[in-house]
Amino acid sequence: MKLSAFKFNLPQDLIAQHPVFHRDESRMLVVHRKTGDIEHRIFKEILEYFDEKDTFVFNDTQVFPARLIGNKEKTGAKIEVFLLRELNPDIRLWDVLVDPARKIRIGNKLYFGEDDSMVAEVIDNTTSRGRTLRFLYDGDHEEFKTNLFAMGQTPLPSYINRPAEPEDAERYQTLFAKNEGAVIAPAAGLHFSRELIKRLEIKGCEFAFVTAHAGLGNFREIDVEDLSKHKMDSEQIIVSDDAVNKVNKAKMNGKHICAVGATVLRAMESTVTTTGFLTDYDGWTNKFIFPPYEFTLADSVVTNFHLPYSSMLMQACAFGGFDLIMDAYRVAVKEKYRFGAYGDAMLIV
Repeated sequence: MKLSAFKFNLPQDLIAQHPVFHRDESRMLVVHRKTGDIEHRIFKEILEYFDEKDTFVFNDTQVFPARLIGNKEKTGAKIEVFLLRELNPDIRLWDVLVDPARKIRIGNKLYFGEDDSMVAEVIDNTTSRGRTLRFLYDGDHEEFKTNLFAMGQTPLPSYINRPAEPEDAERYQTLFAKNEGAVIAPAAGLHFSRELIKRLEIKGCEFAFVTAHAGLGNFREIDVEDLSKHKMDSEQIIVSDDAVNKVNKAKMNGKHICAVGATVLRAMESTVTTTGFLTDYDGWTNKFIFPPYEFTLADSVVTNFHLPYSSMLMQACAFGGFDLIMDAYRVAVKEKYRFGAYGDAMLIV
């Protein structure tokens, strides 16, 4: 497949800037792979497509407030710092992106907080835009993290053209988020409300949880036309024994397995055995899924509407079939579905 195949016309006003008022009342486009039929529904009606013992697999990663605004020593220049991952808790070492990158050199100090109470020193240039910062802090690690995150903002995607607001701290987070480490919310999971989860439980559906700490690699621009030459950034994934048991039981019993989101689908495909079953795992994956691709475990997927050329669009096309999903996207644009993390949902069955 070629990168140019994933171009489509997306009007800017269809990129959602705010979430809907109720999580489960976004629109949902349902795509049937076998028949090619397309339905227009409301997300909470997903209940109608699943039965007792069917298993939903969710990502329980927790987004942390990764965007910081600091000032450079001496000049006071405003610098945006995007925390990517903690490299060494003992010496407060973090991998970050900085903007504007051209103003930051090794040895520079950055100051954060109203009283400049948090100081960081640039100790390495890791990429053209990336840096490694060492935060100079004397307290214990938990106190440091608490104070650091108190200064941070919700890391909304760059296509949301507004500053983070107080409501984003809750809404850019799934209801089952518990394992801190993501800078991107698993957007498909944002549609599940407490009421919907309860109704699925009453119907007898099973829930399994994996942890996939989504990073900015999902949004990194793909700069090669031949997709086989693209390298995904690595992301940490954890698949527990409990998730393995639930997913494999559903498979053995012929029940539906629904992957909620691109991160879950990638995690499952990264840890599946040669015999077609899920296995426990704690490590990293850089798996890049694009058409054609044969999936092993999930037979349905909940996903949001992604932007042109994105790796997540490519994965959706791999699951649903390139022609069918691209046709569905054209329908979505015509019917004014909302795109992006705060947008509407697609269910591929």
